[in-house]
Amino acid sequence: MGHTPGSEEAWVLTTQAAKETKRLGALLAPFLRPGDIIALRGDLGAGKTTFVQGVARGLGITRPVTSPSFILINEYPSTPPLFHIDCYRLEDADAEARDIGLEDLLYDDGVCVIEWADRVATLLPPERIDITLMWLGPDEREIEVRGHGTRYTALVRKLRQEWQAIHEARDS
Repeated sequence: MGHTPGSEEAWVLTTQAAKETKRLGALLAPFLRPGDIIALRGDLGAGKTTFVQGVARGLGITRPVTSPSFILINEYPSTPPLFHIDCYRLEDADAEARDIGLEDLLYDDGVCVIEWADRVATLLPPERIDITLMWLGPDEREIEVRGHGTRYTALVRKLRQEWQAIHEARDS
């Protein structure tokens, strides 16, 4: 599916606790398909790994999910497989990312969730989901979910609808 110019959807929400950030990841997981890319951005401690833990839970992964800061890539068997990639320690990011096979993973049959994705932005496909997490307080985060391309704009809309339905039911 080609990238349609202007086909972009953004949604901004606030989570009040780490469990809500995980819940957002878990809600996204059922919509993910092989080859999907989620590019995460945010400062240290913003909740990127917490979000990935939710995605993993939503994909049925039960083993602990930790940041692959030193090993760069963790693979978690699921359907589809989850590749958790952390680009924080890459110095010459594009060259090192190529050396570790990141480009191959981006076009593989798994779901790639990339922490510090801004460091490898030139390698990312134009169609993807960008998620930016911003620290507002000890437990509070502002999260922007942005879909690029037809499939991902629709996915962001579905995710927003699911999130709102859960919160409306909880609040009523």
